[in-house]
Amino acid sequence: MRTETTCCFPTLCFIPQITGTLVFTVFTAALSSFQFGYDIGVINAPQEASETCTSSFGGKSYEFLMHKEYHMFSIITHYRHILGVPLDDRKTPYNYVINSTEALPTITYPANSIPAGKETMASAGLITMLWSLSVSSFAVGGMIASFFGGWLGDKLGRIKALMVANILSLTGALLMGFSKLGPSHILIIAGRSISGLYCGLISGLVPMYIGEIAPTTLRGALGTFHQLAIVMGILISQIIGLEFILGNHDLWHIMLGLSAVRALLQFLLLFFCPESPRYLYIKLEEEAKAKKSLKRLRGSDDVTKDINEMKKEKEEASSEQKVSVIQLFTNSSYRQPIIVSLMLHVAQQFSGINGIFYYSTSIFQTAGISQPVYATIGVGAINLVFTVLSVLLVEKAGRRSLFLIGMSGMFFCAIFMSVGLVLLDKFAWMSYVSMTSIFLFVSFFEIGPGPIPWFMVAEFFSQGPRPTALALAAFSNWVCNFIIALCFQYIADFCGPYVFFLFAGVVLAFTLFTFFKVPETKGKSFEEIAAEFRKKSGSAQRPKAAVEMEFLGATETA
Repeated sequence: MRTETTCCFPTLCFIPQITGTLVFTVFTAALSSFQFGYDIGVINAPQEASETCTSSFGGKSYEFLMHKEYHMFSIITHYRHILGVPLDDRKTPYNYVINSTEALPTITYPANSIPAGKETMASAGLITMLWSLSVSSFAVGGMIASFFGGWLGDKLGRIKALMVANILSLTGALLMGFSKLGPSHILIIAGRSISGLYCGLISGLVPMYIGEIAPTTLRGALGTFHQLAIVMGILISQIIGLEFILGNHDLWHIMLGLSAVRALLQFLLLFFCPESPRYLYIKLEEEAKAKKSLKRLRGSDDVTKDINEMKKEKEEASSEQKVSVIQLFTNSSYRQPIIVSLMLHVAQQFSGINGIFYYSTSIFQTAGISQPVYATIGVGAINLVFTVLSVLLVEKAGRRSLFLIGMSGMFFCAIFMSVGLVLLDKFAWMSYVSMTSIFLFVSFFEIGPGPIPWFMVAEFFSQGPRPTALALAAFSNWVCNFIIALCFQYIADFCGPYVFFLFAGVVLAFTLFTFFKVPETKGKSFEEIAAEFRKKSGSAQRPKAAVEMEFLGATETA
């Protein structure tokens, strides 16, 4: 008997494979992705108002830091308090901000202490270093853990792996939530690192689990829910981070610890989610449990088609040896797909999307918007809307087509963005060109390059190499994220308003790579996708040894 359900996406409602259990399970899994996005945005949420003043003073990083402290909206103020760094350190280099220090607390130093100027620079350097660690430790944790998501999923099963991962999320949230009660800088850095470990694990686990429970006809649409939830998490963190909600000096620790509620909620909901049928059938060889799981997910007693598909995949997987990271590159059957997988993730991070968000607030202010922080939240809302659009389009337009459309649109938007920034001093109306480019750039990003790399990798690989490939792809995404976070400020300082010409060139290169090397996977079996890869690589013949097995499909004559 099929379970009826009301779907929030009308174009999907007519598809019979959508059941209440499937919707509930995807929602529960996507809570992890939501946490991923929330953790990305929450650490910067109290700073939105401060970013505005940064550009008006010339965009220097120390000015950015000072304005946050002056308005008491930042965690950095608490760092100063805990470490005993005097607030009047600000008066010497920043007297255009604070002209009188009579009302500020002062600390008397011995006569032979370090000169005031050097003391100020040392204090500012310490606070900047601690703040950088508070932000970047998240990415470091993600890089480390991303390699273990697939392994943990195979060892414990997809559901239990997500439960274990939630223990990390809860621990990190509690450390940050109670950071005001102890050495806040240590607790926040530790909490961010542990939260990064959690997000590193789920960045591979969630796409793998959703891909394995989704019907073939919905594989792409449901796969985009990972990115959709990430974007929603970022948007919610921006809203909660407004000064009058939680983004203020009194409540910022609650904002950081709020994710503990989500961790507990998901932990409880996971008890009601079915295990991946593919994991049960192929890894554990428990056909009865796999059928039971499929019946819950499909809402039907007839799951013969799914079982036959998994049976064929199991036969293929049994002929494959265990695949290591090195084998993904040395084996001719795996090399082309793993290179394409990595390039898709590199393209996502190096497209310039982080730079767009960096410039957005200052551009909105220049355009005359009195509250640019709300315009920045508007960008987040556009982010969400077009991710939903991608969910509706991916099964119709195809993965490759949407990725190409997105990258092409981003290329032209980056050009217009650069032109607007270069000519901003000469023509005031150029700010509107840049502002429009921001919205369009984000829109094109979420149509294709944002969501598609996460689930397309799972479609390239069969059960054998899939966990290793997903782990490696997730690792590459985290590494690129870390590199951008570390280097963008230096690149922006060096290139100035021309920085998006650089990103336009990068986007163009990845667009050409996608056109020539990335196959379409919409509605295709693993064997058909493998044939597409052989065609793209110029190899018309199958691998010589049938024993070696093609990772995306077995030969019929083997």
